[in-house]
Amino acid sequence: MKLTMHIDDALLDRVMKAHDITSKTGAVDFALREVDRRTTLKRLAETNLGLTEKEILTAFDDRYNILEMRVAEEPGVSAPVTTTKPKPVTYAKKPRSRR
Repeated sequence: MKLTMHIDDALLDRVMKAHDITSKTGAVDFALREVDRRTTLKRLAETNLGLTEKEILTAFDDRYNILEMRVAEEPGVSAPVTTTKPKPVTYAKKPRSRR
């Protein structure tokens, strides 16, 4: 669909650079999908992911303890720093219907 839109140029440029997007259309598509994804995650969180209280309590391995894992880490050692550029997020494009 073709639209005329008024978009903040600086904001559009920041989004395109931050996510390595090469077209304005791609940036708008990315932004809309990201807002939709966040809305869906928020809705799922508000509804406890559709799980009952008992299901939530049993959804995690009770042997998993983040504090014990942190104690096992070597002090001052962090994940290796990579110099490669991360791959941009891409979404599968749905074919357009022709009417």
